[in-house]
Amino acid sequence: MFTTAKLKFFAPPADGSRAFAYIVPDPATGRRQVNWGEDIRAVEIEDVRGKEDEYSLDVCGFQYYRHPAKHTKFTDDKEIEEEYYPESIELLKKLTGASRVVIFDHAVRRRRPGAGNPEKTQPAAHVHADQTEESSIYRVHRHLPAADVPALLRGRFQIINLWRPISHPAVDWPLTVCDFRNLDMKEDLDPISVIYPDREGETYGVKYNPKQKWMYKSAMDPEDFVLFKCFDSVQDGSVAIMTPHTGFEDPKTPKDAPFRESIELRALLFYES
Repeated sequence: MFTTAKLKFFAPPADGSRAFAYIVPDPATGRRQVNWGEDIRAVEIEDVRGKEDEYSLDVCGFQYYRHPAKHTKFTDDKEIEEEYYPESIELLKKLTGASRVVIFDHAVRRRRPGAGNPEKTQPAAHVHADQTEESSIYRVHRHLPAADVPALLRGRFQIINLWRPISHPAVDWPLTVCDFRNLDMKEDLDPISVIYPDREGETYGVKYNPKQKWMYKSAMDPEDFVLFKCFDSVQDGSVAIMTPHTGFEDPKTPKDAPFRESIELRALLFYES
């Protein structure tokens, strides 16, 4: 089954300059300053419910699972870090075979139309991929002890996003992911400098390509979750490297569906040789 929705793709700066986005909103407008535009396209998105097993992390870049979380409140960041992080680390180790997992951030998103600070609290509305190779390596340096970094970078490492609905099924504004097998990394991706007050990061804007194939699992509930790759250091063509993704407005969503609420964790995963 398919749905057709409008996705916001990346349009490079018209003057050919490097794309950038400031994290802190402009005080005058309340919006983040960017120098790139949107390319809105109607895209056919396949509902994979019932055939989730056909998609795996290393082949497609994403994989769906079911496993209830012990922590279910998701209202206090400290409690999330103390309770949800440890159970998620063990879950990631079990599912991937990673020997070491370090969660470095999380975001709780509760869609509230018209609410402020949309970049943090609302579902992401632009097609993107979270990390470039450079910013992925930087994450290892930033979040691991300096003495451990050389050995960790010699082995395989990944950045994985663990995304799940909270409170109720995510019928409103579900998450869609792009199958890595249909992604042209040279043509479809443009780096974006992400400018923080104290540092600079890098992510990918994703340009529209009719060869891309987009998937979602309809009405994921809080026991459902999806793992998708932000980065994989194995780049010999044998595995998926990343997963472009975005939230989207499904025209089939019932008008009385509760607004989407979800949590995502981003974690560094390391593997023994």
